[in-house]
Amino acid sequence: MIIVFIAYIVILIGIVTYSARRSKTNHDFVLGGKKISGFSLALSERATGESAWLLLGLTGYAYSEGMAAIWVALGCVTGILFLWIFLAEPLQKLTEKTGALTVPSLFSAKFEGTSKSFGILSSLIIIFFFVLYIAAQFSGAGKIFNDTFNIDPFWGMVIGSGLVTIYTMLGGFITVVATDAFQAVLMVVTCVVLPIVALGIAATYNINIAETIAHASYTIPLNIEIAKQATGGLLILNGLSWAFGYTGQPQLLTRLMAMRNKTEIQQSRILAIAWTLLAYGGAFMIGIIGYKLVQAGALGNAATSVANDAEKIMPIMVMTLLNPILAGILLSGAVSAMMSTASSQLMVVSSSMTEDFYLQITKKKVEEKRMLFLNKILTLGVGLVGFLLAITMEETVYGLVSYAWSGIGASFGPAIVLLIFWKRLSRAGVFASLITGTISAVVWKTWLVEPTGISERLASYLLAFSLAMVFSLIFPEKKK
Repeated sequence: MIIVFIAYIVILIGIVTYSARRSKTNHDFVLGGKKISGFSLALSERATGESAWLLLGLTGYAYSEGMAAIWVALGCVTGILFLWIFLAEPLQKLTEKTGALTVPSLFSAKFEGTSKSFGILSSLIIIFFFVLYIAAQFSGAGKIFNDTFNIDPFWGMVIGSGLVTIYTMLGGFITVVATDAFQAVLMVVTCVVLPIVALGIAATYNINIAETIAHASYTIPLNIEIAKQATGGLLILNGLSWAFGYTGQPQLLTRLMAMRNKTEIQQSRILAIAWTLLAYGGAFMIGIIGYKLVQAGALGNAATSVANDAEKIMPIMVMTLLNPILAGILLSGAVSAMMSTASSQLMVVSSSMTEDFYLQITKKKVEEKRMLFLNKILTLGVGLVGFLLAITMEETVYGLVSYAWSGIGASFGPAIVLLIFWKRLSRAGVFASLITGTISAVVWKTWLVEPTGISERLASYLLAFSLAMVFSLIFPEKKK
């Protein structure tokens, strides 16, 4: 298993070495310089969108909540479908028209004289939430290395964060997309192979998964603590609300912005949707089957470990049920999930700090080489901060991702959707979306989730969307 994992690292290094040579300018580093194929961008978007959240967070969530967790999976799939079917083409056209390199610069291009204010505000929001998101990925790496190789979680986080930060710093966007495409294949193989093997083993224990699914409750979770917070319609709404966040995630939107033309988007859309259905169906079933296997004693002494942390169910199933070679391949897929997302988020934060913050404050023309160097140094710095947070925070991967996803999605999502589909959006509406989304996500998560039972994902997005429309109507753009 160790040999297979080392082989995975060697392949990764080879991809990084080859692709890094293509990253020659700052435009290449930040958005690929139109050098990347649509299929690679589609795989990269999917690998980036799912992360350790899919293979650790969702599998653990399905394990602890049972079939009631299906609404979360459906919410995510709905968000992905909306992104590729309705947002991809308009976003690519807008990027081509404006020459924007980042999501905030799309707003600046639309509203003259806002580049400094939008740039600084957006970069501060991105830095705040994405550092938490990166920490979640590094924390996931610690869990995987601990469960599989008995490496102390601290050193697991050192290995995972070190690898990601270095290869992102070397080649930027081009390198990140190249490694993502490879990692996306491993992730989907993990999500397809493991549940198939687990179903076969469940049958030997006379476990009827079809009957389990048919007789399970879809509105009351197995976890009694979760059941106290929300059941029935509220549970369904909270789960489906994951869809909203996809409209505002810069690490996903930049993949669509980097597409070369409409034809590539149409071809890539099929690949992205097929990947999503396979990966989400498989990850969800891993949690459901894993629960029944633990009940039947099929995973040996693993029950105690999973009882303390449900997010360990996937690596434990791989270790227990599979031969070492296959286990090494599938665990490489789990590490890939963390790496692909963390690297993309490092890119978003560093490019936002340079393009949307530094350039807007200095207002000077900076040499290409200096900008490239600055982007690389900031990537290293952000990786270090994410690592320090990962070793000091005790929140689960699911919890950290949910919080960061809510904040980023509610801040940028309403503004992006209205920018594309509503001609009356004004600069005041964009400010309202960014500020309301950020503040409401933090306030709702901290004080209002428990008393109301409504997730911060749902509440913060709806508040930001509503106020973006209201402020656009109250303070419309002046006609030229």
